[in-house]
Amino acid sequence: MNLLPFNQLPAYRPRRFVPAKIDLGDWSQIAPLFDQLEKSARQCQNVESFERWLADGSELSAALDEEASRRYIAMTCHTDNPEAEKAYLHFVEKIEPELKPRQFNLAKIYLQHPLRSKLPQPRYEVFDRHTEVSVALFREENIPLETEESKLSQQYQKLSGSLTVQFRGEEKTLVQMGRYLEEPDRALRQEAWETVANRRLQEAEKFEDQFEQLLKIREQIAANAGFPNYLKYAFRRLERFDYTPEDCGKFHDAIEKEIMPPLRRLQAERRKQLGLDSLRPWDLSVDPLNLPALRPFDGVDKMVSGTQHIFDQLDPKLADGFQTMQNLHLLDLDNRKGKAPGGYQSTLAESRLPFIFMNAVGIQRDVETILHEAGHAFHALATRDEDIHFYRSAPIEFCEVASMSMELLGNEFIESFYPAAEAKRARRDHLEGILEIFPWIATVDAFQHWIYSHPGHTRAERQKAWLDLMNRFGGDVNWTGYEKIRANLWHRQLHIFLHPFYYVEYGIAQLGALQVWANSKKDKARALQQYQQGLALGGSRPLPELFAAAGCRFDFSQKTVHPLVELVNTELEKLR
Repeated sequence: MNLLPFNQLPAYRPRRFVPAKIDLGDWSQIAPLFDQLEKSARQCQNVESFERWLADGSELSAALDEEASRRYIAMTCHTDNPEAEKAYLHFVEKIEPELKPRQFNLAKIYLQHPLRSKLPQPRYEVFDRHTEVSVALFREENIPLETEESKLSQQYQKLSGSLTVQFRGEEKTLVQMGRYLEEPDRALRQEAWETVANRRLQEAEKFEDQFEQLLKIREQIAANAGFPNYLKYAFRRLERFDYTPEDCGKFHDAIEKEIMPPLRRLQAERRKQLGLDSLRPWDLSVDPLNLPALRPFDGVDKMVSGTQHIFDQLDPKLADGFQTMQNLHLLDLDNRKGKAPGGYQSTLAESRLPFIFMNAVGIQRDVETILHEAGHAFHALATRDEDIHFYRSAPIEFCEVASMSMELLGNEFIESFYPAAEAKRARRDHLEGILEIFPWIATVDAFQHWIYSHPGHTRAERQKAWLDLMNRFGGDVNWTGYEKIRANLWHRQLHIFLHPFYYVEYGIAQLGALQVWANSKKDKARALQQYQQGLALGGSRPLPELFAAAGCRFDFSQKTVHPLVELVNTELEKLR
């Protein structure tokens, strides 16, 4: 039974090293390829043969990466399908633990090889740096811990994906319930919000238990690798060569000083427009003039055609890329029961093609999400000619520039979904959303900094740390009577469970994307050209160089934040 929306895709380049017919879920068939690579490394006599050896290893890495991606995609598309779950867990439990020591051996062989110093620079500069970190952090005893971490992460997704509510006689997923928060009927909004919030609260103990198991595993992984806490380990593992935890603290401060004042002004304006004494949690998504909610499409097909129309106007190369994804069925976009929450783009590493997963229900946020994930997809397509597998992906801080820039650039053509007046509202909603997301990013990031620098903390201490951050970054929203829900809001943020410390990247990248957008205000063609130049580099250059290639500066201090917030505020004034 094929649980994937797409069929078997051919490799972008014909295999030279990996057999055409091989079961990449069977370790007995994979192991001889590692044996062969270890043996052939000793036979390399010149730079050309050594680079050929690296290419063979890259080909194997890509084939295995795509196998893992396929199983992950099938599992997230069908969290309630035992076959999909079994196939995914088999790879996590039986293949990945065998892979890690063999990949470590190859990395050591590479670093110690006499021909390494003769490789052309700066071509291998970033690859060298990455390999050195992977070897320095590897610990055999961490392999079973990492396997258990992956299994627990899958259980979080399974629990989250299973949550539904009965609302006015119908079963709804929590994502589907989001539509009601945009309705002018305040009583309806409150009822919908309470229904969802209370459903999540029913699972609060399970979410806490899952997280505490993950926390214990991560702290042990860090200790095994010789780090005093998981914070320091994670920064090294994530290869954050270009910024420090202290820089993140300065970013949090910049958000507090530069973003919170205009956000509070927007909240005060919203409260006044809605005629309320105070804003409640269910008042944050409705149109402040109580206009009917924006409904950009009434079916996924219309979302796809509208998005295609945006890219047709933006750039022919991008338009061709999105059309290719449709032709190859590389989209699973509708929300349904049993589907994991959220949205993502996953690159099928051997065919070098992107796949987009999301949960569309017909709201404006869906348009922003498809543009966002399409930006990631364009990044993957831009690197198809790069033959070093590792270089076909970039640091997340720049990957998110690709996606967030596409939200801003694509929104210039949002009339593909709306008449003029509603298009104006949609643009305003998007820009307000950018101001609103920065404090949430700071909250999630600062929360993780606290969690992982306070080993042995209690559940009560963790909750207090969260509430302190909500007070700092939550704005002027009245939570009276819903304090327990507020204290557990972080349970909905899957990154905290699945991808520790992966969230500040959104803030860093949003600043990059705003710079790309600012450039486009001056010269659209040049800004788009620079954007595509940056994407085409993949991960082959250090992070500041990727930003520079895209026409922006890698900096997230108050100096950079201030003029970009001014630009957003100016544009919001124009859209009034």
